[in-house]
Amino acid sequence: MTPTFRTSHPGSAADPSKPHTILVGLPGSGKTTIGEAAAKQLGRTFLDLDLEIERREGRSIGQIFAEKGEPYFRKKERDLTEELTLVGNMIVAPGGGWISNAENVALVRPPGRLIYLKVRPETALKRLGPMRMMRPLLTRPDPLGEIKRLFSARQAAYESADSVIDTELYDLQRVIQKVTELASAAG
Repeated sequence: MTPTFRTSHPGSAADPSKPHTILVGLPGSGKTTIGEAAAKQLGRTFLDLDLEIERREGRSIGQIFAEKGEPYFRKKERDLTEELTLVGNMIVAPGGGWISNAENVALVRPPGRLIYLKVRPETALKRLGPMRMMRPLLTRPDPLGEIKRLFSARQAAYESADSVIDTELYDLQRVIQKVTELASAAG
């Protein structure tokens, strides 16, 4: 049975013969906003992995971290990534730490294509605004220090993506256009 990702936005059938486009980057890089818009333009399905995990667990990521711990969440993230191998043709926005697990990347790539939405930690934190409180790893006393630590730990993995778009060089519409072009060329 093909899994149903109920938080995904309706689009084309999740054709397993076509690769996923996976947007990676820090929290605040625009993965969800850009992914939703690109999927709509392409007539593809968009999936936010964190929202799907929240739906399946019946609680927020913050509650999952508090009640079950980060390792439990990372296992759910990996399980969901494994399900993605049964379908294709989606624009996928995993959480910022998804790329830290090399198994996740290996499951979907190739044929999946990773696009790194590059952003400075300071800009990412500013973009998140009060929504940063929804991010368990950013509720600590020094959120900027924490996002810089996350960036430092993940930078090499982010930069190993198939394509890099510096979201600070372009306005939102141009970043969406670039993602749309890259996703079209890949699938």
